Amino acid sequence: MGISPSRVRAAGGGARGFVARSHVLGRGRLAKFGAQLGWWVASVGLFAGIWELAWALGWVDPKLLPPPHLFLPNFHEQAKFFDTSQVVAGIEARGLYMGVLQSVGATILRVLVGLTLGFSLAVVIGIGIRYFGLFGKLVLPMVTLLAPVSPLAWLPVAIYTLGTGNGPAVFLVFLAVFFVIVLATISEIDGVSATYLNVARIMGASRRQIFLQVILPAILPGLFLILRLNLFAAWMIVLIAELVGVGSGLGQVVMVARNTFNSQLAFFTMTVIGLTGFALDTGLREVQRRLLYWVPQGKGTLLR
Repeated sequence: MGISPSRVRAAGGGARGFVARSHVLGRGRLAKFGAQLGWWVASVGLFAGIWELAWALGWVDPKLLPPPHLFLPNFHEQAKFFDTSQVVAGIEARGLYMGVLQSVGATILRVLVGLTLGFSLAVVIGIGIRYFGLFGKLVLPMVTLLAPVSPLAWLPVAIYTLGTGNGPAVFLVFLAVFFVIVLATISEIDGVSATYLNVARIMGASRRQIFLQVILPAILPGLFLILRLNLFAAWMIVLIAELVGVGSGLGQVVMVARNTFNSQLAFFTMTVIGLTGFALDTGLREVQRRLLYWVPQGKGTLLR
């Protein structure tokens, strides 16, 4: 059977149409990103502008609330405090940058390890509670009893058992998400539509197939959303944990600022913390978008 010219033209048109659609889609994404960036800059600029105006009018004391134009350009002076082992003058610029990167990297690593362990174990425990009756009856009451306890209340226990260093910080981040995700996993499983389950059973799906292909895809979007919301809580918890003698990290720099009454260092560190937390949330959103490819990225969702 031969290939007619009309079919060739149709195939060519289809290919050109696909390229055109891809080009339009790429431009649309670029325009959306530009709009989001513009609003982000406008929001931050408005906040900084109000702060600067308050300073210009003499409403704030620059020694207590230094405006951005005082603490942001002074990077060389503030960055030396990020290397807590060498808080002295005269450090080379390369060492200053390395001190900042090491502090930020140490805090990010503790948050990521704690979140990964807490989320993974919590999902497994939540599934076990719902699917294994005896396990659920033994574990769920203890989970609901410990869930209201603030992770900060566990700080003495973490220090007594794990000492100082990375252990207590990772443990507190773990606790910040563990109990919430366990209870959320149970709730998400209970909330799966019975219609989906009945259709899967009618089509002859096994219990394993129902879990992997129906229940798990249904509960993961909600769990990732809760994980993102708890990312900020975990970020705050790790900074508090670093204040008690971890020896490195952004929380340690905050403690240096407090002990030396250095308000410029305090606000400079707060800026670094805010930007780092924003970057972490952006990265988690991208991971979420790629893993949950079946979830619509429509307007009004936190999956954007």
